Amino acid sequence: MELRYNPLLDDWTMVASNRKDRPTLPQRDCPFCPGSGKVPDSYEVLKYDNDFPALMPDPPAPDPVGSAFYRTEKARGKCEVILYSPEHRVTLPELPVHHIEKLVDLWTERFAELEKDPHHQYVLIFENRGEEVGVTMPHPHGQIYAYSRMPLKIERELSSCKAHHERTGRCLICDMNREEMKFQGRVVAENDHFLAYLPFFTDYPYGLFIVSKHHVTALTDFNRSQKRALAGILKEMTGAMDTLFDRPFPYMMVLHQRPVNGDDVETYYHFHIEFYTPLRERDQIKYYASSEMGAWAACNPCSVEETAEELREAYRRFLKKEESG
Repeated sequence: MELRYNPLLDDWTMVASNRKDRPTLPQRDCPFCPGSGKVPDSYEVLKYDNDFPALMPDPPAPDPVGSAFYRTEKARGKCEVILYSPEHRVTLPELPVHHIEKLVDLWTERFAELEKDPHHQYVLIFENRGEEVGVTMPHPHGQIYAYSRMPLKIERELSSCKAHHERTGRCLICDMNREEMKFQGRVVAENDHFLAYLPFFTDYPYGLFIVSKHHVTALTDFNRSQKRALAGILKEMTGAMDTLFDRPFPYMMVLHQRPVNGDDVETYYHFHIEFYTPLRERDQIKYYASSEMGAWAACNPCSVEETAEELREAYRRFLKKEESG
């Protein structure tokens, strides 16, 4: 377990060979179910320290394979599992809003706790859903990684937001919200505090963003009304995705928040959630192939003005289903 420096990208790769031993899709003896001995016999939402972490608070020394050129570092950080429910097969859109609000509270508590460690530079809250994105545990859960090095994608996003603010005096993501609200054709849903839309530039056919309407940078900035609104729109948008093709919709959901223990980004950064959704049709995958992976040259095979309308219609169907009980 270690970090290895990539001089081509000025970035770091996590090496975690211990993760190859993690269980794959257990149908019985789930460690996250009450009665397993691994979790309390009763809980609603729960933080669980990852049994197969890629990062550790007190990691072992790296293998002696590096050099002055190929640098290594200890894989310092923290990996946590966030259990959404004691029920083995329930999914996020099947949970009531008040329960998802408890999940948002737990995310907030963990973010606040993990940012206290001076070794941590970024706290990433995320969920992988579906075998199509490599999920090995069907029990409803997400994860949190606290990194000791700033992830490259987040670094690039922060740099773009800072440059836009220096150029215009405005927040880039606030401007994105204004542009999407003005056009309307890519907006899927909104409530008092959040917008959900397929951004003009997204590289996934259903690559939804959920964005705070207010200029806040992290979960810890939200009041009770905002947390409840976030819970509601998370339920509705994941429910719309499941309704779209009448099947569990695989996705990667990532919360983008301000860095911890770094530069002050309050004036130019903005909380949002990004969904990376691999389906292009009910049973067709939108693969990240050679151009996307080799050159970071994203290509969306669909017009998001069309897929946004499909997702809006699925959202309407989901709301009707919820109303009918």
